[in-house]
Amino acid sequence: MTSNNTFEATATLNVSKFLNTGLPNFHKKTLEIIEEANSIIAEYDGTGLTLRQLYYQFVAREQILNNQKEYNKLGVVINKARLAGLISWDAIIDRTRIINGDQHFEDPADILTVAAESYRIDSRSDQEFYLECWIEKEALIGVIEDVCRQSDIIYLACRGYFSQTAMYAASQRMRAAENRGQKTVLLHLGDHDPSGLDMTRDIQARLKNFDVQTVVNRLALNMDQIRQYSPPPNFAKLSDTRAADYISKYDNKSWELDALKPKVITGLINHAVAEYTDQSKRQVLMNLQESQKQSLAYIADHWQKI
Repeated sequence: MTSNNTFEATATLNVSKFLNTGLPNFHKKTLEIIEEANSIIAEYDGTGLTLRQLYYQFVAREQILNNQKEYNKLGVVINKARLAGLISWDAIIDRTRIINGDQHFEDPADILTVAAESYRIDSRSDQEFYLECWIEKEALIGVIEDVCRQSDIIYLACRGYFSQTAMYAASQRMRAAENRGQKTVLLHLGDHDPSGLDMTRDIQARLKNFDVQTVVNRLALNMDQIRQYSPPPNFAKLSDTRAADYISKYDNKSWELDALKPKVITGLINHAVAEYTDQSKRQVLMNLQESQKQSLAYIADHWQKI
């Protein structure tokens, strides 16, 4: 993956070049949009973002209006910019197309090297709390991936209301943690709209039905965050069966989690995880993990002799 610095430096250089030469297919206003897009992309620390996420960041910065026409126009500009080399192909991602296939290795030493690099132990096995982080949308999984992996907690995208099969599997993970003597906590992030708020309630209720004592902590999107960060509002979907109750509390406006900056989302997760983590205990296990990784790396490096 290209780094965020590469995204920003390359794009700024190219945009400046195109502004100076006045390429016929790119007007000055279009180039300014491309430059702003690269600035937003850089904030995602090289993880890539979907076109929808990029659009909401433009709306939040009051660069474009919040409507379907502007979304479509932005999509056209981004597509042309990528074809022209002004925006990295790695910067915009499509999480709906999954590539499947076998991984290949050159020799046994190669797979041992991979094993050494990916080797992990459960660095939270002796913690008081077992944590998972669930986010409503697949498009945002890349935003939370690094912070959750660094914290060594399971993370996943619910894709709306969680399926009963996936909920049962989650309850089994949490029951196993409870049987080990851990308290279970689920960090949930979703849109602030009729369904998005109800999903948090639904998760808590359905986990309770599976007889686990999990605390569901809704990290976002909440009204205090909306007041603090002022994400652009949408109209609440009147077709949603929960709309009437929602509108009675929040008027007819709703807000999408995508509109928050990535660092805000990761900051919320980091802060919550820290509250449930004994760092000194975890560091002992992290040191053990590093020692064991070095042993595996030694075997890979000396495979021919072994």
